[in-house]
Amino acid sequence: MAKEQKTNAMRILDRNKISYTVNLYDCPEFIDAVTVADQLGQPYESSFKTLVAVGKSGGHFVFVIPIAAELDLKAAARSVGEKAVELIHVKDITPLTGYVRGGCTPIGMKKAFPTVFHSTLTDYDTVILSGGRIGAQILLAPADLLRVTGGKTADIIQE
Repeated sequence: MAKEQKTNAMRILDRNKISYTVNLYDCPEFIDAVTVADQLGQPYESSFKTLVAVGKSGGHFVFVIPIAAELDLKAAARSVGEKAVELIHVKDITPLTGYVRGGCTPIGMKKAFPTVFHSTLTDYDTVILSGGRIGAQILLAPADLLRVTGGKTADIIQE
């Protein structure tokens, strides 16, 4: 992969000597992660999406959940010690994270926000998540993902 094609997330993984695979796909504009998985024949369970929320305290938090799941806002709030959290508006994603909708990844945001992954993350040898831009995915080991993000796991999806 040419150097100019690397995203901030990929550069951070390289700097931390973390092994990963990049999967590029043709996608001129945002489509949801389930549609991408369907087009690429990928399993929903080991494919994760990144959501950003704001707590009652005004702090921001990152939640990473399986692509077909819905975030349980109460469980998410509990996992970060907040009374409540709500997802940020789409228009706020880029200014806050440095990434665009559909290309948001928990690796290498503008600031390091507390990050919580759904507990099933560690059920897989390799997980799939956005690579930092639309049309790019990163595949890597969950332990490496937790280490590079400083993240933790919790049960944060609606059952």
